[in-house]
Amino acid sequence: MKAATVYDIKEALQALPPAQVAELCLRLVKFKKENKELVTYLLFESHNLNSYLGEIKAEMEVEFAGINTSQVYFAKKSLRRILRNTNKQVRYIGSKAAEVELLLAYCQNLKESGLAGKKAPVIDKLYQSQLTKIKKLIGSLHEDLQYDYRRLLDKLGQPGTN
Repeated sequence: MKAATVYDIKEALQALPPAQVAELCLRLVKFKKENKELVTYLLFESHNLNSYLGEIKAEMEVEFAGINTSQVYFAKKSLRRILRNTNKQVRYIGSKAAEVELLLAYCQNLKESGLAGKKAPVIDKLYQSQLTKIKKLIGSLHEDLQYDYRRLLDKLGQPGTN
């Protein structure tokens, strides 16, 4: 079975009564954890973006504190898991400024953990690729935000500073 286009789904949903749309949404939420998380964000968290970003950053700090640093392999897996969760939250929010803010927080935590500066090229490459991604995203933001975020990015890019 081929999935319908977004336009077709939108047209069909507009033709349905609100009660039936609510039933469809509840049924959709039952299938995947990500669907439930997205609906939770849209219903309960989207009205206060700053506090939601604060919660994500606090959760990120807790995850960074629990990284297993006994071997580079385990540290890398933990870092990728944290980044995957961060990117999932970014998709829910749908804002480039929020994406820059979360990725800056990720890089800041990574730098403070001391893992980025060690002799682990894999982790250093992960760090550098996130800095490159942030740099590209900053270029697409408003000029005032660009200035603020570039200052934060410059602090991260300088070796030996926190």
